[in-house]
Amino acid sequence: MRDPYNAFCIHTDARLQGAPSGPLQGLTFAAKDLFDVAGHVTGGGNPDWLAKHGPAARTAPAVQNLVDAGATMVGKTHTDELSRGIFGENAHYGTPTNPKAPGRVPGGSSSGSAAAVAGALVDFALGTDTGGSVRVPASFCGLYGIRPSHGRLPLDGVIPQAPSFDTIGWFAREPGLLARIGEVLLGIDVSRARRPRRLVVADDAFAIAEPATAAALRPWVERIGRMVGQTETRSVSSEKLATWLQHQSAFQGREAWGTFGEWVDRNNPRFSFEVADNFLRGKSIDDAAFEAARVFRAARRAEVAAWLGADTVVALPTTPFPAPIAGQPRSVMWSLRVPVITLTCIAGTLGAPQVNLPLAKVDDLPVGLSLLGAPGADDVLLGLAQAVS
Repeated sequence: MRDPYNAFCIHTDARLQGAPSGPLQGLTFAAKDLFDVAGHVTGGGNPDWLAKHGPAARTAPAVQNLVDAGATMVGKTHTDELSRGIFGENAHYGTPTNPKAPGRVPGGSSSGSAAAVAGALVDFALGTDTGGSVRVPASFCGLYGIRPSHGRLPLDGVIPQAPSFDTIGWFAREPGLLARIGEVLLGIDVSRARRPRRLVVADDAFAIAEPATAAALRPWVERIGRMVGQTETRSVSSEKLATWLQHQSAFQGREAWGTFGEWVDRNNPRFSFEVADNFLRGKSIDDAAFEAARVFRAARRAEVAAWLGADTVVALPTTPFPAPIAGQPRSVMWSLRVPVITLTCIAGTLGAPQVNLPLAKVDDLPVGLSLLGAPGADDVLLGLAQAVS
């Protein structure tokens, strides 16, 4: 298959022909190399993981549901190693090209899926989102993308990372298709979704964005506010978002070590510097810090639930800036990572759905506006995304 963007894995020729009829009949899609396809090894973005695992016995239900709905899966896409990155740089297989911002990172860890959709190699693609791995590449590559409510989709047949945060998400180039995929996977009817009556503009989230990004998104925030009818500006929380990040990083890192630690200890795999560092940080989280993060998350969910109801959506920048230049020193990329995941940790902590709208540009580079809803309001977000666009 033609792949000018290094989006697809070459270790597998996994392909599944779509059913002859269905709501997605005739469409093509790709799946991140965390999803099982029967008879093929799920590589997880790491050559040692690939070498030490056998072919999957069955296909992940999320993939199979799309195939049964008529869509044809044409291949598996690159991911950051074991989904532990945010910029899409893979030290073993190379960084997929960002078709909408050549020379810049695509965003990760669902980097290959985003590149495949942005480059029109497929109609849509599956990814996963634990700490931002669909939302960030959607923003950087100018795509519609959704992280659904946590727990809304079973993760059977998907390599996990941190179960308290893991979700299955997807990308599309237009909002109608994003919604159609949601109807198949989530079993919803977006056309019947209620319209929100209040838009909350998260000023603490906008404060993290670079001024040019915030300015580019403001006209769209105002437009959505006029559509919804009532706009309010407020902070997401009484606690600083930096504190949210501190606790999510502890929670997610400890869970990720729980998922992979035994395998890492036994196999001493090759990891990039940043992925190894992420695992070491997670391994170092003690029980007291893990419990403090659990208590903090419960408190934030209760705090936000008091004002984020079914009739409210929240506007915030998906990322604080457009895609960074690829190939920068590790120290530079690490410093850029912090503001990115400070924004993405909000939905992760809340278990809430979030959709990226590729509405704005800064210096002709895509940058996304996000809408976040209460847990369970996936249909509301998908419906509003169509109305805005």
